[in-house]
Amino acid sequence: MILLYNPLSTTPGKQPIPTSLLALAGVLEGRYPWTLVDANIERDPATRLIDLARQTPPKDRLLGVTVMPGPQLNEAVPVCRRVKAAVPDLPIVWGGYFPTEHTDTVLRAPFVDYVVRSQGEHGFTALIEVLRHGGDLGSVPNLSWTDGSRLVHNPLGRLTPPDQLPELPYHRVAMEPYIHRNYLGDRTVVHNSSFGCPFACNFCAVVAMSNRRWLAESPERIERVLRRLTGTYRIDAVQMIDMDFFVSEARVAEFAERITPLGISWWGLGRIDTLLRYSDATWRAMRRSGLRMVFAGVESGSDEVIKRMNKGGRATTSVALDLARRMHEYGVVPEYSFVLGSPPDPLGDLQQTFSFIQQVKRANPSTEIVMYVYTPVPMDGALYEGAQRLGFRFPDTLDAWVSEEWRRFSLRRGDDIPWMAGKVRRRVRNFERVLNAFYPTVTDRRLTTGYRALLKTVSAWRYMFGVHAAPYELRALQWLLRYQRPETTGF
Repeated sequence: MILLYNPLSTTPGKQPIPTSLLALAGVLEGRYPWTLVDANIERDPATRLIDLARQTPPKDRLLGVTVMPGPQLNEAVPVCRRVKAAVPDLPIVWGGYFPTEHTDTVLRAPFVDYVVRSQGEHGFTALIEVLRHGGDLGSVPNLSWTDGSRLVHNPLGRLTPPDQLPELPYHRVAMEPYIHRNYLGDRTVVHNSSFGCPFACNFCAVVAMSNRRWLAESPERIERVLRRLTGTYRIDAVQMIDMDFFVSEARVAEFAERITPLGISWWGLGRIDTLLRYSDATWRAMRRSGLRMVFAGVESGSDEVIKRMNKGGRATTSVALDLARRMHEYGVVPEYSFVLGSPPDPLGDLQQTFSFIQQVKRANPSTEIVMYVYTPVPMDGALYEGAQRLGFRFPDTLDAWVSEEWRRFSLRRGDDIPWMAGKVRRRVRNFERVLNAFYPTVTDRRLTTGYRALLKTVSAWRYMFGVHAAPYELRALQWLLRYQRPETTGF
């Protein structure tokens, strides 16, 4: 039995279907028996994994784990340690963003046997063949492993376009827990239609996964998948969770025309410069097809900082403003994200970005603002080098990665972020609170017109005069009304 384990996600009750593991399941289907153990569904995933492993003959069992930094990592470490202690001969394989970026650290842990880097489908199945039937581990693409005291990193194999991989085996999982009511619809699911991204932003983990390659499903296949989801599971909305859904205008235009008869709403993530170049005809087609919201990373209110982030293309603050205005014309909500407090001048970056966000809100008041604090990724670039000069270092063991100190850091809330002193961090939180009261998110379906007016009235003087410090009255209102805050709960 091949066990596929999805560690706990961040928001209980909003768990998306684990598309990365279902993609692995798709290539296993019909070849090897498999079971998905999702910690968002299972109360005690470690016990479930141990029971399933013990029921499987030793030569047939293998555990594959997908791991992202943050909450998934924090759960994957103790669960895998417990499973390995109970079933020592169960091979444990990690894949995903975190082990791809921090391979050596992962392999030094006694409870992880292998890492499959980057795209996992072919490497994972090749590893199964070698472990079951014998062969050379050195022949397995994308595999990293330990040979005695030596860490071995096999070369990356070719990337496989999604159309050449099986469709996800939705019929093998209980779908209802993955269908949610939100701003987009009453029965919303996620779908990933591509792998990678052609850009090289130096704060983004996707670069390590795909090395600037972008491979996409055809519009015909996406339509077929969505027809299956709407027909079988009565889906009325979908979040396209690609790292960049809008790379190709021709693909998006055909996709929009194909899904218009389905009558669904949808959301996607893209780049501001790419979207601004789209023709009016494509924007009209997207709107007809049900496009409600687009997430785009603006990153900073400073063009100099954006340049240091190696965004590439023509991503600038003026482009972000122009796109916000254009989306207002088509009735599509922009969801703009910002990476705040970039070294070497975090205070200066904050001030410029706060001012720019207010410009965006004047251009399109419905714009959703999502703010993150800069955290490095292990790759070359001015931002990472600046963080290192300020004393930043990644942990070198998994135990350190899941320590309370690093847990606070990974949630952007710790006191030990060198460039984010307490004063800087408080300014971010206070500005968030004032902004989200004066402009309550359009995605909160529970906020009545009266509540929105109350929030705007109480916060108006702070927003107008730039008084963000000590917003105790807004904290009280947030506690009373429990309204959504995009930076913590999404939609």
